[in-house]
Amino acid sequence: MRQQYPFSVEPLPYDAHALEPVIDAETLHFHHDKHLQAYVDNLNKTLADYPEYHDWSLEKLLTQGDALPEAIRTPVRNNAGGVYNHQLYFRSMGPENHSGPSPALAKEIDCYFGSYEAWKEKMKNAAVTQFGSGWAWLAADEQGRLHVLKTANQDTPLALHMCPLLPIDVWEHAYYLQYQNRRPEYVEQWFSIINWDQVEKQFAMCRKG
Repeated sequence: MRQQYPFSVEPLPYDAHALEPVIDAETLHFHHDKHLQAYVDNLNKTLADYPEYHDWSLEKLLTQGDALPEAIRTPVRNNAGGVYNHQLYFRSMGPENHSGPSPALAKEIDCYFGSYEAWKEKMKNAAVTQFGSGWAWLAADEQGRLHVLKTANQDTPLALHMCPLLPIDVWEHAYYLQYQNRRPEYVEQWFSIINWDQVEKQFAMCRKG
C-alpha cells in the first residue's frame, strides 16, 4: 500500500456480490465506488498545489503529517486516513468462509487475548461501542504485541505507533443500506468474511517493520 500522488482507488479483489449475504452488492458499490472515490479525489485535490509532497506515501502522510503546512494538515489527515483505512478494509474481506486464522496467528491471538473467542468478543465490543463514526482494529505495537483498539472518524493506528492488521468500518455508510441501525448485527456477521490470508500478510509485514 505504497501509493503516491495522484492516488487512485484500488480495485476490489473480488466480485461485487462476493460478500453476500453479509454485505450486499449495493452497499459495496456505494462504499467502494462512491465513498472511497471521494476520499481519493479530495486527497488529490488537497495535494495538487503542493508538489513537494507528491512523492509521499499514504503512510508517510499519516505518520509525518505534522510536517505538512497547517493549511492542508487536517484535510490530508482526514482524506489520507479515509483512503488508507478503506483500502485495508476492503482487502481484509473475502467470500464467506469459516477457516479462521492460521495456527501461527491463532497462537499469537491466544497469547494476547486468551482465545480466539475472547479476541472476537473484545473486537465486537470495540466496534459496537465506538461512539459515532470510526473503526475497530486488530493492531500490533512496535514490539509485535497484539491489541484491539478503536479510532474515531478516519484516524488510523499508525498515529499511535501501531501497525494495523485488521479493520472493521463502523461508519454508517458501511452497513446502513442493509442493516439500518443494527450495527451489532453487521458486526457479528462480518467475522465470517474476514480474509485471514490478508491478515497474515499484514502481520508479517508489520513484523518486518
